[in-house]
Amino acid sequence: MRITQYEIRSAAIGKPLTFALLTDLHSRIPDRLYTEIRKKSPDIIAIAGDFIDGSASEAPHMLEFLSGLASLCPCYYSTGNHELFTDRDKELVRRTGTVLLDDSCELSGCGIYIGGISSGFGFSRQSRYMKTPAPDLGFLKRFSSLGAFRLLLSHHPEYYPEYIRKTGIDLVFSGHAHGGQWRFFGQGIFAPGQGLFPEYTRGLYDRRLV
Repeated sequence: MRITQYEIRSAAIGKPLTFALLTDLHSRIPDRLYTEIRKKSPDIIAIAGDFIDGSASEAPHMLEFLSGLASLCPCYYSTGNHELFTDRDKELVRRTGTVLLDDSCELSGCGIYIGGISSGFGFSRQSRYMKTPAPDLGFLKRFSSLGAFRLLLSHHPEYYPEYIRKTGIDLVFSGHAHGGQWRFFGQGIFAPGQGLFPEYTRGLYDRRLV
């Protein structure tokens, strides 16, 4: 298992914070993942979508994993295009002690706002070549106007250049691109929502998007 770390400096946070970002597990838990997260002692665990494929009620092992994560530190979860959650599924996630952010936000105990912008696909699957529908722009505007440091969980990185970059949001965590569905010589060849030779597949962009 390889863990990638980034150090991002911001005058808006008064003390060092460690975030653990998980995304696109698709109902599979890599060996040693929980152990490695615990070793890092994060202040906040952020889940940026596609953690569960389909229904939470059909993935009890993922709910058990969430309970374990939430026992380590505050855990925040924003859904992607593979979570097909009913109200019952959302309640099961919340029962693990995880904060589910569905076009909503919370002021964390660390003094920063954490928001989650949901996939524009809603309750439908994304086909490989389908353009990603717009997110809830009303929520995005409200969240970006908040004071203090703002961390946004946005499963789709393709939302960043069109909708998020022009806002004052301080930090964005995304997933979805899987490093590019195919990669050759370090270059992503294709990613859903970005198409051929996608720009946002892995790494840190503008010191804001992970």
